[in-house]
Amino acid sequence: MPHMKWYALRPRDPADPRWPLPETPQVSLKAEDAPDARRRFLEAYPSEPFGTPGQPLPNRGAGSFLGDEDALLVEETQAPPAPEA
Repeated sequence: MPHMKWYALRPRDPADPRWPLPETPQVSLKAEDAPDARRRFLEAYPSEPFGTPGQPLPNRGAGSFLGDEDALLVEETQAPPAPEA
């Protein structure tokens, strides 16, 4: 099994209304590589998963980053600090 790395994901524009966690500037998660990190993020935060009544496509809601590669930055990072108990 390959060693998983940590990746930080954040919107290119900090004011992007699609970002699902307005109180959190970035999300860190473990993944095999940057595309896997993006895929895991999109699975975890599909936002408006079924679009609009006029465009009822799965995973194409107004809040989805799916298909907008440039809007979501993915960078390898260090493991986040352990949460304090």
